[in-house]
Amino acid sequence: MFKAAMLLSYQYNITIEGEFIGWQAEQTTGDIIDAMDIMCRAISVSNIVGVVGPWLSREAQVIAPFATKLGIPVISNSATSPGLSDKNAYPNFYRTVASDFVAAVALAKLFIRYNWTSCIIIYQNDAFGTGGANAIVKAFNNNGLTVSQMIVFDITILSIDGDLKSLLINAATRMVIVWAESLYTSLILQEALDSNVVGPQFTWIISNTISLNSFNQTLYENLIGMFLIEPSVGSVVNALINTTLLDAAYSIWQQYEPESFPGSMNVENYALFAFDATWTLIQSLQQLCASKINISSSCLSFIGSSYCFDRHFINSKSLLDIVSGTEFLGVSGPIQFSDNVTDRIN
Repeated sequence: MFKAAMLLSYQYNITIEGEFIGWQAEQTTGDIIDAMDIMCRAISVSNIVGVVGPWLSREAQVIAPFATKLGIPVISNSATSPGLSDKNAYPNFYRTVASDFVAAVALAKLFIRYNWTSCIIIYQNDAFGTGGANAIVKAFNNNGLTVSQMIVFDITILSIDGDLKSLLINAATRMVIVWAESLYTSLILQEALDSNVVGPQFTWIISNTISLNSFNQTLYENLIGMFLIEPSVGSVVNALINTTLLDAAYSIWQQYEPESFPGSMNVENYALFAFDATWTLIQSLQQLCASKINISSSCLSFIGSSYCFDRHFINSKSLLDIVSGTEFLGVSGPIQFSDNVTDRIN
């Protein structure tokens, strides 16, 4: 939906100094050094005045401070670690997806609703996993619930720290929460299936959608009853969304990449968050440059050498003030950012 937003801006004739807004898309790998390398190379050869992304919280923890040095905003559609909410640590960071603390509070409410009292958390050892696990612990403590055990999944060696079967069988609870990316969740569940510590003896709650294709079909029955918790969009809870903008975005997508369009009912929520992140940046740049129309230099000018760490966006403060004051009805719901944290106001 990033491309759909950019192409839609062309269709709506949104221009900066008489030209359409340029863009480039890069695929990160999850390696924070690779993410920094991609960012540095792009900044060195182009006037990059904003970033949509990155996908992962551990990447955002590095890209956001770099963007602060450059003076440009970073708006993520998927980095959910609660630690990224710190406005003092990440003043140039914004996100259109909710923090995992919102998910943690929802989990606590779910446990109270069904009179569940305790759980085990399996989490990946990075910003996303650790941040999410800590948020769950905090939400549970606030509601008189117990996290009886924390189990680490090491994303470097792709393995549970310890023997999963004995850890779960010997635990006092049969509720298991997994806070891990889809790839790691699949590996964790495969080990759980092999160890026979899934349904119906255990109830599993996962934080990312996974494909069942990697599992033996004869074991599907053991996955019945598994819960999925993920960020939702306005349409799911009957909140207002911009249907005009959404229909236009879907039309653009089907026109330019029909083979990748999954159907309007199957578009991931993160894609809608990506559109709103991109649209926020587009509108902010348009407003910035409209306010600088009588200035001789370009509204997108940088100072410093071509080396990425030496560059700084001249109109940084003005652009950040505009992004912070953003308020519009997006395809995922109302878009507005908090004054005190980097989070979107829900």
